[in-house]
Amino acid sequence: MSSSSEKYALPAIVLHWLLVVLVFALYGLGWYMVEIPKGTPPVAYFYNLHKSIGLIAAVPIVWLICWRATHPVPPLPASMPRWRVKASEANHLLFYICLVVMTLSGFIESNFTKYGIKFFGYQLPVLGWEDKTIYYLFNRIHVYTSYLFAALIAVHIAAAFQHLLLKKDGVFQRMLPSKR
Repeated sequence: MSSSSEKYALPAIVLHWLLVVLVFALYGLGWYMVEIPKGTPPVAYFYNLHKSIGLIAAVPIVWLICWRATHPVPPLPASMPRWRVKASEANHLLFYICLVVMTLSGFIESNFTKYGIKFFGYQLPVLGWEDKTIYYLFNRIHVYTSYLFAALIAVHIAAAFQHLLLKKDGVFQRMLPSKR
């Protein structure tokens, strides 16, 4: 296993796992809510819950990006092929891009409907106007970015389990809290 100096710092670990929980909750809600028949009472509840959790997720997303911009990533094992290191770097960069794009596009699309955003029942000021064209554009950005992000998550999880179960090189454990 890698040495403790190669582990991520605790703030990065906490933000990572907090976002894992929030992102999986948002995906679960997103997939569920779009299947609810339009015009039924649960629609508004689940859409607003999705929007509320999305706004909450924006905070650790910003914190994680700020942390990442000011703290270097622990190096990967020297035994890793260069193409895998580059693939890992690309995947993480695309993660951050997807997180920002999904959050902003979801926020923007919501501000161009007659409903706006109810943050856990509290109506936030609407920053736009009802415009189906703008709504549709940002909704498509939100949805298609979520597909890309889901694919990146699948690759990330597969790589993590490969490090844990096959390579056993300590890369997986770098993102786990430990006693120092």
